[in-house]
Amino acid sequence: MSTKLRLASGIAVAAMFVSTLVSVNGSGALAQTRSAPISSAQISSVEAPGTLAANSQNFEPRESQVTFVTAPVVQPIAETTPDISPAIVPLAADAATAGSLHSLVADTPLPESLSGELSCLAGAIYFEAKGESLAGQLAVGKVIIARAKSGRFPASYCGVVYQPSQFSFVRGRTMPTINKSGRAWAEAAKIAQIAHFDAWDSPVEGALFFHAARVSPGWRLTRMARVDNHVFYR
Repeated sequence: MSTKLRLASGIAVAAMFVSTLVSVNGSGALAQTRSAPISSAQISSVEAPGTLAANSQNFEPRESQVTFVTAPVVQPIAETTPDISPAIVPLAADAATAGSLHSLVADTPLPESLSGELSCLAGAIYFEAKGESLAGQLAVGKVIIARAKSGRFPASYCGVVYQPSQFSFVRGRTMPTINKSGRAWAEAAKIAQIAHFDAWDSPVEGALFFHAARVSPGWRLTRMARVDNHVFYR
């Protein structure tokens, strides 16, 4: 081979070597750029806008600041107020063994004081039927009680007695002074208790009206009977 031919062949070989070397290095970098996987460390280092990565040095974990405030629920206890109103004591006398209204009145003790309701009832008996028989006094007392229970009149003895235009002895919702040291008051007070506890039947049981026998009001009511100085109706 001539000298020129050998020189040209050497140059060609050298050029091929250099070309091959450059081609290998370039393709390797491109392959690495396209195919190198992203590691989990690289993923975890990606921070969302406005947040801190979990491994950041400035990250300060905060505990929940919710505070539950509790207080014991205390139900107020109402203060107990003792009942100091005068009690109505049941009759000590036994109507079944008394035998008569007279005996029952004799066996009924006279209390030192009466409740407000019994005072109204006894006062009405005293002023309306004082001096009459025990049956007559009881009949008057039973009318007042029947009215209080009827629903057609005031629902208390005092309400019935002080109802306007019902009893002539009432003046301005007051009663005249009663002499409580005499026999008439003692009978009225005892009859009031007997009537209240329904310990003896009235001869005109269920009557709601009465008037003095000396007058004739012309009522269109059912007449029941006359007892002493009063005529009773229902």
